[in-house]
Order: sequence, then C-alpha cells, then structure tokens
Amino acid sequence: MTLEACQQAIEAAVTEEGCTVLGWRDVPVDESVLSAPTRRRRPAMRQIFVARMGVGREVEPNTSFEVLLYLIRRRIEAALREVPSGTNCYVASFSSRTMVYKGMLRPDQLSQFYQDLRDPEVVSAIAMVHSRFSTNTFPSWRLAHPYRFLCHNGEINTLRGNLSWMRVREALMSSSRFGGRLAALLPVCAENQSDSASLDNVLELLTLAGRPLAHAMAMLIPEAWEGNTGMSAERQAFYEYHASLMEPWDGPAAVAFTDGRQIAAMLDRNGLRPARYVVTADDFVVLSSEAGALPVAVGNIRAKGRLEPGKMLVVNTTQGRILDDEAIKMELASVRPYRRWVAEQRIDLDELQKQKSVVPGPGYLVPPLAVQQRAFGYTTDELKMVLGPMADAGEEPAGSMGNDTPLAVLSQRPQLLSSYFRQMFAQVTNPAIDPERERIVMDLRVELGRRPALLGGLPETTTTLHLDRLGCAVCGSSSSRR
Repeated sequence: MTLEACQQAIEAAVTEEGCTVLGWRDVPVDESVLSAPTRRRRPAMRQIFVARMGVGREVEPNTSFEVLLYLIRRRIEAALREVPSGTNCYVASFSSRTMVYKGMLRPDQLSQFYQDLRDPEVVSAIAMVHSRFSTNTFPSWRLAHPYRFLCHNGEINTLRGNLSWMRVREALMSSSRFGGRLAALLPVCAENQSDSASLDNVLELLTLAGRPLAHAMAMLIPEAWEGNTGMSAERQAFYEYHASLMEPWDGPAAVAFTDGRQIAAMLDRNGLRPARYVVTADDFVVLSSEAGALPVAVGNIRAKGRLEPGKMLVVNTTQGRILDDEAIKMELASVRPYRRWVAEQRIDLDELQKQKSVVPGPGYLVPPLAVQQRAFGYTTDELKMVLGPMADAGEEPAGSMGNDTPLAVLSQRPQLLSSYFRQMFAQVTNPAIDPERERIVMDLRVELGRRPALLGGLPETTTTLHLDRLGCAVCGSSSSRR
C-alpha cells in the first residue's frame, strides 16, 4: 500500500506543476548478485516518464525544463513527508539529462544488478562511477551517494559552518529563475544527510539558478588564492568577490561533477586526494582516483597527468572541448568586472589605520597580566605544560590524556564561550589547523557587512569591512578559518 500511496503523491505533484505522467517502468534488476541481508532490504525501483502538457516531447535545449523538474522533485519530497512511511521513498534522480543508478552494491555488482547497464542500446557520452565504504553512518540503499550533480571522495570538514551559513542565507535568497517559487525549495540542504549530499544540493541550486557549472564549483571549492603571488589580479578578484557570497566547502576532497552536458573534476585547496587523468587520441577522457582504472593502450594516449590542489578539468561535450584549469579560470575571471566591484565595495581596515593612527582615549589602562590571564581562561596547567615548553624550546607541546572536564552548560561558575563547544569527528581525526605554517592554503580574513546576492544578478550597492584577522586588541588572540 505504501508504494501505491507514494506513486499517487508523485503523480499528483507532477500534474499540479503542469506536466503529465507518460508512464511507469519497473527497473530490471538481478537480485542473485546480492547478499541475503542486502536483498532483504532492497527497495522497489520504478522509473517515471514525464512530459510537459501541450508541447513537444523533445528535450529542450535550455535549462527551463530542468528547472521545472527540480521544482517538481522538491514538491514530491515535500508531499512524501505527508504520506505514511513516505520518507522511505527516495527520488534518486529527476532530470531530462542524467540518470542515476545507485545502491548498496560493490563496484563489480553494479552492472550485474542493473540490467540496463548491460543493454547495448543504453549509450552515454558521459559516465560517473563512485564507490566508498560507510564510515560514520550505517549502510543503506537510500544513503548511497547522491550523484545528481556530483560524486565526492573525502570529507567536508567545514560542514557544520557551511550548513549554518546556508540556513542564514535562505532568508535573503531571491531569483527570477524559479517563478516566485523559491520558498518551496527551502531548506536547500535536507537534515540527516551526508556531507556529499549537502554539497550536491547547493551545487544543484546554484547551477539551476543560472550560474555555469564550473563557476558554481569555483565558488564552493575555491583554490588557495589569498597568498598566491603568482595568480593574476583578475583571478584573485574573482575569488575575493565570491568569498563574500560563499565560504569554502573545504575538506580533503576530490569531486567529479556533471550537468549532463559537461563533466568535470577538481581537488580542493589542500589536494589531499588523488585524481589522475588520461586523454586518448580519439578524445576519450578517463579521470580516476587511481591510475589504470580503465585499460587504455599506451599508443592511444595523447596526454596524461594529475589534478593539482585547487585545479579543475572540464570536458564540454556540446562544444567538443577539453578545458584545462588555466583556460577555465581565465574565462570565469573575465566575464564580470570583479576587480572594480571589489574595489568599490570593500573598506580595508589596515588602510584606514594607515591613514589615521588610533590613539587610546584618556584614562585607557592596560589590565594587569594576571587579570588578562583569568579573563581568557589561562590555568596553571596551561602555563606549565603548554606555554612553558613553547617559550623554553620554541616547540609545539605534544601530549595525550583523557578529557574529563565537566560540561560547561552544567557549571554554576562563569565559563569561556569556547568551553561550550566540542570537536566533531573529522576535527578530532585531522591535524590541528595552524594559520602560520599553513598560510599557503588558509587565511584569517573576515568580511563584515551585508553580502551580495548568492543566486546571481549584478551586485547591490553594499559595503563590507575587510579585516585581515578577527582578534582581541588586548590579548592578540584571533579566529581562523580554512
């Protein structure tokens, strides 16, 4: 009964959005390749065919039909939440350009399980294949990689901040591309899903709102530009402008992504995941986390290499072009006058201080050292075991012991703000961030003020205050971000 109720909810959403259901198809599968536990939990898989009412059934050359299908899918997801057990229904893909085959499968089981993939009439110029283990979630069919726009190898270590900022931006989002229906697309990122799915959600929104695929990914996962003296001023201005729109989704991350017409891959600024590619003489491109993923005759190789940190490779099938990182970023940086926009909208605090020195007012006193230490939570242990070795030997102290500190929220004594926070899984298992030693890939800059529109359009008349770091004038402490 649940399957019938879900199908009725889906058909109702399609019809209410001005489309018609052409029919349903049971996706042919071979269960014999599955283990017994996986077979017991296998969901029913059905494929729906949708067309606009009263128009030709050919796929439109522009993205208007894709935008409509996106609106329908989000409406379906909302409708399924109202159906008993509707949350067990998952829309793997809802696109006129891409199809997604995913599941709780090993790579060698994929083509055996989905019989479509063995059908000689199923042909595509583009394919993305990805497999990974479930590390911090229990495996399930639903939680297999999303693939709607991307597949991702690694982790997004900045995820909590990324999700929080996306929720903040939703109140100010606007776009004419969705016909006044933007509210129906919120929240952009669903709850209780993976970091890859959340990144996929945001990339989907940015591209369907009108940003080119490579442009959207350069916003989400920018290369290290802040301290790169060899980068052109136009390219730096592109990243600086978009830094006020979107903070980096940093990991270690290697990402492959496609909109059904272009397919691309890139590494984040840290470059801690491998990505190697081969270009053949007949313009076949293979990119994988490991060399030799597909057999390619040596004599047929025209070029090969690896993606470097922050670099991108794009294959545009509609234009028949293979674009390297330099060509992509040069084109992105030259489309708009980003240098002028940044110069007009940014006030640099350091420049203001150079123009007019700041003189403390009458009666200004620097508190005694002991008062400052108490105010910022310095303890005897910290002075002896942390600051002492640093001052004596110039070395970073190393130690390992359990943390049995009581929860700050339960204390009746004043606590530092930082005491109310705990490290997440990915933060504990990765080395500590050091903004001085890692200044090539990170900075401490902070932008204060109203931000430009996330979903495109010309910038509004806004002014932001630029700080090289956010800190305390008394103690000199600062906050950092990657």
